[in-house]
Amino acid sequence: MTASPLAPAFTLTPTPDPSQLQVSSGAHFDVVIIGSGAGGGTLARHLAESSDLTVLVLERGDWLPQEPQNWDAEEVMQKGRYVSKDLWLDRHGKPFQPGSHYFVGGATKMYGAAHFRLRQRDFEELVHFEGTSPAWPVRYSDFEPWYQKAEEMYHVHGLRGEDPTEPPCSGPYPHPPISHEPRIQKLVDDLRSAGLHPFHAPSGVQLDESNMPFSRCRRCNRCDGFPCLVHAKSDAEVLGLRPALGSSRVSLLTRAQVQRLITDESGRQVKGVELIRDGEPMTVSGDIVVVSCGAANSARLLLLSANDRHPNGLANGSDQVGRNYMFHNSKAMVALAHEPNTTVFQKTISLNDWYFGDADFDYPMGNIQMTGKTDGTIMKGYAPLETFLMPGWSMDRIAEHALDFWISSEDLPAPENRVTVTREGQIQLSYTPNNLTASKRLANRLEGMLERLYLRNHLVERQFYIANSMGIAAVGHQAGTCRFGTDPASSVLDLNCKAHELDNLYVVDTSFMPSIGAVNPSLTAIANALRVGTHLVERLQG
Repeated sequence: MTASPLAPAFTLTPTPDPSQLQVSSGAHFDVVIIGSGAGGGTLARHLAESSDLTVLVLERGDWLPQEPQNWDAEEVMQKGRYVSKDLWLDRHGKPFQPGSHYFVGGATKMYGAAHFRLRQRDFEELVHFEGTSPAWPVRYSDFEPWYQKAEEMYHVHGLRGEDPTEPPCSGPYPHPPISHEPRIQKLVDDLRSAGLHPFHAPSGVQLDESNMPFSRCRRCNRCDGFPCLVHAKSDAEVLGLRPALGSSRVSLLTRAQVQRLITDESGRQVKGVELIRDGEPMTVSGDIVVVSCGAANSARLLLLSANDRHPNGLANGSDQVGRNYMFHNSKAMVALAHEPNTTVFQKTISLNDWYFGDADFDYPMGNIQMTGKTDGTIMKGYAPLETFLMPGWSMDRIAEHALDFWISSEDLPAPENRVTVTREGQIQLSYTPNNLTASKRLANRLEGMLERLYLRNHLVERQFYIANSMGIAAVGHQAGTCRFGTDPASSVLDLNCKAHELDNLYVVDTSFMPSIGAVNPSLTAIANALRVGTHLVERLQG
């Protein structure tokens, strides 16, 4: 039997025990990266492969253990086994537990690996029913080469030409589209018969359907919201940090909680990164310091690093650090049919026909995709309380007939939607929902489409319906808080994601985004990390 052509890419680089790394307090590196998610993990690999720079990655969490509970729905969905113990405050000062995950690989350990490019118009000013999404200081064409490289690095499967909103692309997807199972193929056929344009969802999984014995991905239903027990999901640990650590020039410290950044007397240079590791204080330094903690925690770190030169927080002379927090208006929706849905890997279809509106609502509405296939235990993890009180066997029966959808509408940036910190250093997230009309219209389009398709032959698809709106605790798609731009008075970062006010401080995660579009932000974060990483190599090595 011939080995799969993808097999070499699945090899996991042996990783040293981080407790044995010889990084002492006072150590200096060319680049220090704080955070190991889609931004930081990707950047570390890119620097390792493209330069001779010494790199230190600081991760507040530890390696996520490979254990049977990785795929245990009760442990993950109901008990929150891998959710951080952090408590944030809402705008009224009420504590809540955000859905944050602090591990090597960051939030990507639990994401659904849906890797969409922003649409071309998402980079331009876009008028919505309830406001305006601002133009980016760059255009889609500036990001396109990096999107292509990001898709290659993260093993994205898809098929060009199916989605009418697809932006121009310089090449095909690096891997073929993931095949539809019979019930999803029927849904695809029915949608096309109704004049819609379903397309293969771009998925980052290490799957080789042409040679399944050698495929790392097994097409299970534990991709969405679970860590991958077999390391087949294209996350920032497996495809970022592990390859990076194959270089002797890259070091990683886990359990390293960064406390603040220290500047020199001029306030123009970060000269030290103060952290606590296993209860012991340490300070490290770098010619370049990159903050990549996620939109909320990156803002928190900059605000906590206030000093005489930066009294309102590091890089915050514009008072923009923490502002314009976004996280999508999203709903998990379940439609039930008479016929069972025996699909296992359900995340193979997406729909953008209403992304920019339709004849009846000439404003953007958003994206529809499938979630991982639910079972009764998973459904009880996100269903409304009255449904949660139903016995487990009845939830299993419901799930057997469920088609599981995820809809996202754009959350518009608003200065008053912001991250601040209390005197104790706790995150306070002041947030008021917006653009809800578009979200409601999109949900109505999905409901109406299913009813039109399946009321024929007297088959009611929507016998039972669950819609769960994601509250502010759903932080997986967080963005904004340190937007990039050309004007230091209205932005935090320049076009290379360097802080306007400091010479060696960069922010490389979804914080830089001026708007969020209506698709998952992970691929944009990865593409930007590659873009900024190339700039850093040119800056430091000429």
